[in-house]
Amino acid sequence: MSDADAGKVVVNRAMSLDGFISGPDDTMDWVLEYRSETLFPEVMQATGAMLAGRRTHEVGKRMSPDGADYEGGPLFVLTHRPPDEPERGVTYLTCDVEEAVATARAAAGGKNLEILGADLAAQCLQRGLVDEVLVYLMPLLLGDGVRFSAAGLGRIDLEPIDTTRSGPVTMLRFRVRK
Repeated sequence: MSDADAGKVVVNRAMSLDGFISGPDDTMDWVLEYRSETLFPEVMQATGAMLAGRRTHEVGKRMSPDGADYEGGPLFVLTHRPPDEPERGVTYLTCDVEEAVATARAAAGGKNLEILGADLAAQCLQRGLVDEVLVYLMPLLLGDGVRFSAAGLGRIDLEPIDTTRSGPVTMLRFRVRK
């Protein structure tokens, strides 16, 4: 498959109005409060695989122990320390970021690869691996937590593509300028 036939690499995240993607102690229950409003079916239909950092995956498991939140095809988790016991439906990768993106993108079957997690997203953005950034802007202020981008990310120029609203949630879509 050529790059022209391949899906996009998309950083996908929910964010509070004050720029946090999780609250203190990695709390994300506030996202579930808006879940019914955040159903943008076109996003999930376009997703073929997901690549998450280990910390993000662990937070996701606390939110949904049965893994129900990962509905976008195969789930890959990039980590330095994979668990001793395999986890059903999860492929742990211990390679570099570029290889992890290539592996997960191949598994996406021509659909989009969603990147989850602040640190992993920053690494992908710094290496020019991301095509789009998709943000679900939630109508609340968290005051503290994990910021949208990791410290030291540097400047990344984005081009607005689309803004869509579903109930109180606004979805912002940006193209990464390369």
